[in-house]
Amino acid sequence: MNSQELWQHYQDWLYFHKDLGLYLDISRMRFNESLVESLQPKFAKAFKDMEALEQGAIANPDENRMVGHYWLRNPEIAPPELKNQIMENIDSIEAFVKKVHEGAIHPPQAPKFTDILSIGIGGSALGPQFVAEALSADFPPLAIHFIDNTDPAGFDRILNRLQNRLNSTMVIVISKSGGTPETRNAMLEVKRVYEQQGLDFLAHAVAISKIDELERIEGCLAEFPMFDWVGGRTSELSSVGLLSASLLGIDIRALLAGAKEMDIATRVPEIKRNPAALLALAWYYAGNGKGEKDMVVLPYKDALLLFSRYLQQLVMESLGKEKDLDGNTVHQGLAVYGNKGSTDQHAYVQQLREGVANFFATFIEVLEDRAGPSMEVGTETTSGDFLSGFLQGTRHALFENSRDSITVTITRVDARSVGAMIALYERAVGFYASLINVNAYHQPGVEAGKKAAETLLGLQRKILSVLKTTDQSLELAALAEKADASDQIEDVYKILRHLAANRRGVDLHGDLAKPGELTISFNRSASV
Repeated sequence: MNSQELWQHYQDWLYFHKDLGLYLDISRMRFNESLVESLQPKFAKAFKDMEALEQGAIANPDENRMVGHYWLRNPEIAPPELKNQIMENIDSIEAFVKKVHEGAIHPPQAPKFTDILSIGIGGSALGPQFVAEALSADFPPLAIHFIDNTDPAGFDRILNRLQNRLNSTMVIVISKSGGTPETRNAMLEVKRVYEQQGLDFLAHAVAISKIDELERIEGCLAEFPMFDWVGGRTSELSSVGLLSASLLGIDIRALLAGAKEMDIATRVPEIKRNPAALLALAWYYAGNGKGEKDMVVLPYKDALLLFSRYLQQLVMESLGKEKDLDGNTVHQGLAVYGNKGSTDQHAYVQQLREGVANFFATFIEVLEDRAGPSMEVGTETTSGDFLSGFLQGTRHALFENSRDSITVTITRVDARSVGAMIALYERAVGFYASLINVNAYHQPGVEAGKKAAETLLGLQRKILSVLKTTDQSLELAALAEKADASDQIEDVYKILRHLAANRRGVDLHGDLAKPGELTISFNRSASV
């Protein structure tokens, strides 16, 4: 295309939402009109599927569940029996937060809570982390810290930093099932540290879980529900994200309003007038409907650094599926990674521009540089002008070398625009899933990993049982046989290596570079 044709193409494929101040530009994705025409029947089905989902259809057939995250920001469209639950929950969050900020709800040994320790994993962490990073004030009412793994050193780092303020730290425990291992482990470790300091853990703890699971930490400071029809990766606008956001002083009503406004825009059953459909179209073109290219997310704003991590789970857990809805093996997915601009100029843009063309870029642009005026750092230029120039320059440089890109532009980073972006990508994932005929709302691969981990932990218990009842050293193969794991000898070795490194009474004898020749003994006096 020449410059005039490119300009016209830009105007033809530019979406603008006036009330949200949001633009979406897919003009640098080099699809043609014949692709759009060929996808019309698929999009017609996607629009109908989404309408049925919002009306309460079982959109997650594998788990026989409704999918209702759209109801969270507009209870009026929820099934009648759920409407009041949603509205009452938001009111309860706001009432609780008001009392916390005023000091009416406070820890036993301090006049006010000063910090939040949020314990959760996956969607129970990524959404709250993204929103906290994007929207927290420089000096929020409470400082927030996250434990989002089962890493003992990670526990220690966070708890050591909080040791002088533990008596004024609220602990939010988030687990839909009430038994997520990583969250359970972290809760038990944190609880022990509270008890070691003579603090009543329950007087500091808030539970967010399924209603019928809340008794797992009965007697805590407060309880908020995680509805069964909300998946973890779409839970940011439920109690999971709203409670911590509100405690940080973020306007959760504006967050919900932005999402609601975007939901309205993405109900329009016309590709060009629906920003989520435009994203789904661009994704389909980029990877031939098979995820053949990765999505590189580049937000040119420090506040949006964690957006790519948030999208990784939302997109990859939703779309990365072995089977389609008809049971065919399809190995679908869309890989997501990202950094931030202009940091990426000095990281991987070199490869994006000149290396393997196995990606398409998504630029996130923010028009307002800062709340106030900026000084000039050069002739007629500010630091923000440089940031904008780097974004536009990188976009040009990629397109000149046949590298596709999407640009999402918002006026400013505020609660309303962040809510709108969350809703935009939630809907785009739903549409794209319909186009490729997969269930976007389950995660069998995650469950398979959990089951495998449980099996290995069971094997560890068998190994320890054998060692504790044996007085002599054993060769690795003999130990594996006694543990009924001769066909898992590599697993046995790795379990032993981990136990030995952590002073669990296991001693490895021999050349560590030759694991098959090791002998193993158990030192009862060294076991912890």
